[in-house]
Amino acid sequence: MGWLTAGEGYEIALMEGRVTARAVTGRAAGRQLKTIPKALRDHPEVDRLRRLAEWLERHEAACVAQVDAWMVSSLPVPTALLAGVWPDEAWQGALRDVAVVGDDPDEVGFLRDATTTGELRVVNLDGETVRLTAPTVTLPHPVLLPDLDDVREFAAELGIVQRVEQIHRATWHKPQDLAATATEVRDFAGGSYPNRFRLAARATGLGYRISGGYATCPVRDAGRSLEAAVWIGEPYWDGDSTTGALTWQDENGRAVRLREVGPVAWSEGMRMAAALYAGRTIEEGGNA
Repeated sequence: MGWLTAGEGYEIALMEGRVTARAVTGRAAGRQLKTIPKALRDHPEVDRLRRLAEWLERHEAACVAQVDAWMVSSLPVPTALLAGVWPDEAWQGALRDVAVVGDDPDEVGFLRDATTTGELRVVNLDGETVRLTAPTVTLPHPVLLPDLDDVREFAAELGIVQRVEQIHRATWHKPQDLAATATEVRDFAGGSYPNRFRLAARATGLGYRISGGYATCPVRDAGRSLEAAVWIGEPYWDGDSTTGALTWQDENGRAVRLREVGPVAWSEGMRMAAALYAGRTIEEGGNA
């Protein structure tokens, strides 16, 4: 955005998410200042730009969160919708280089552009730029990509960096030898924290919800809504806390057998459990 007059002898602008000032008179005329001058700190225009910067930051985070939700749910997204939001820099930053699939589920491409006529331009795995005109596209969860290693290798060759963690997202595949009645996974149980607050803080910091004694992660998998949950302790417990078992529940709160958990829900639940376990207290010394 351009420079705005603020006070006598100064102009301000929003650059890289922060308010910047420059002098318009004297020796320093035209020079960008390292800090906002004291005379401008309470100026209405400075305050307006600060509030705009905060809104833009929230908007950018909301765009990334929405694209992540589309990817985790694997729901079809209207092509016209993606083309419509593309001119917005925040949306474009969240969507650029995300892997998308059109009518052919085996044809994966990285989103590079969207036209005013509603077409998407993607780079396919042959390195060719092609147009997607399908009414809807999906942003596939990486666990659903059959050639994920090839996709990752090609992305590295192109120097692709995604704002939304997709192709380099940690994935887990469900074992085939699960017991018919099993409803919980304990691979990441027993991760010790000094108190429940620290464990809950790690969960929320990673973007998970806290519901009662659980850290939870809602997932839509193959048209079915599930919620993965890891026990983190009673809400008001002030002693040591440890991560508990990982389970899945349906929309009615009923436990889902592991054999019935879909690939995306399994992977996202395991990803959450592993991330919570990774933050545990690790003992050092001879008793470790």
